[in-house]
Amino acid sequence: MKTNIKKITAAAILAALAFGISALCNVVPITLVPSLGFLHYDGKDVLIAICGFIFGPLLAIAVSLVAALIELAISSTGLIGMVMNFLSSAIFACTAAIIYKAMKNIKGAIVGLVCATVLTTAFMLGWNYLITPLYMGISRSAVAALLVPAFLPFNLIKSGINTGITLIVYKPVVTALRKGGLVNERGSKAPTVKSGLTALITGLITLGVCIGAALYFKNA
Repeated sequence: MKTNIKKITAAAILAALAFGISALCNVVPITLVPSLGFLHYDGKDVLIAICGFIFGPLLAIAVSLVAALIELAISSTGLIGMVMNFLSSAIFACTAAIIYKAMKNIKGAIVGLVCATVLTTAFMLGWNYLITPLYMGISRSAVAALLVPAFLPFNLIKSGINTGITLIVYKPVVTALRKGGLVNERGSKAPTVKSGLTALITGLITLGVCIGAALYFKNA
């Protein structure tokens, strides 16, 4: 029972932080691809992915849902946007968490996040094609024309940035939760110095590439 309370408390903290990041991203919107100015970067998937790494995919789904429901208070896209946010976050975090659960090392984390980026991008392309015309008031053919030159790079860059940041901050977040007694020592293996350094370097490289890609599209 005590362990479950700690898990719920830690998940609640991560959900609150995820909402805080979403709120900040709405206040200070960051457009990654100018042709899709109505889509902004959202970094909440970083916290949700970390939750999935620590506690597993089921809790990541729960945090994704809670964060999406709370975000309704600040979002202008309504119920459709809430469903989109939930599914996008859940697919990203759960894919990474499932693969990491099978390979609990830095390689598993990297492979999981890469697969999460690919699957989330593929899902969002299909979702945008089907749903965007309904709430943006534009034709489906117009959306189809934007899939490869605009929606594809946007989702790849967004998920890539979240992948890079997740790798960079995972160890500090786990360490903070561990010191706060919210992560069970037996249930979660502490990142080693070597794995932490590998994650940091990989995360910085990934983040640099994605920021470079965003700048390229901004100036193209």
